[in-house]
Amino acid sequence: MEAQSLKSLIETAIRNEEEARTFYLGLHDLVEDALARETLKFLAGEELAHKEFLQGYLRGEKKFNALGMDTPIDYHIAQYAEKPDPKKNMNSSEVYLVAAHREWNSYNFYKSLASLQPEGEVREMLLSMANQELKHKEKVEYLYSNTAFPQTSGG
Repeated sequence: MEAQSLKSLIETAIRNEEEARTFYLGLHDLVEDALARETLKFLAGEELAHKEFLQGYLRGEKKFNALGMDTPIDYHIAQYAEKPDPKKNMNSSEVYLVAAHREWNSYNFYKSLASLQPEGEVREMLLSMANQELKHKEKVEYLYSNTAFPQTSGG
């Protein structure tokens, strides 16, 4: 498959970030748990930051290497746990599992786009964005683990 134009890739990625932000804000409105609401608001803010980064690149204000390449830990929870349907009054562990699935899909989105690109700056930027999404997945899977399987006083 022929590599997409840089502008087209960035515009697609911006739409993906907008959709992710809208998703998290909508889920935020369904949830009553304060910690889960705070987490969803954080994730929506992260998606907005990604969108702004990408828009800045389109305007020539940013360079691809502005994102760090820290290696996140992938707990693989979203890959094995069934995604609950978003609904009113979900418990916090369900919220985190829904978010983990969303981040896994975003990770795969950027990874797929990167695989279509030749070696170079565009591919590295897309892999960096995938890495950012995997970091989000790591955070919400950690929260899921701690709410779904809380530590008891017995060990």
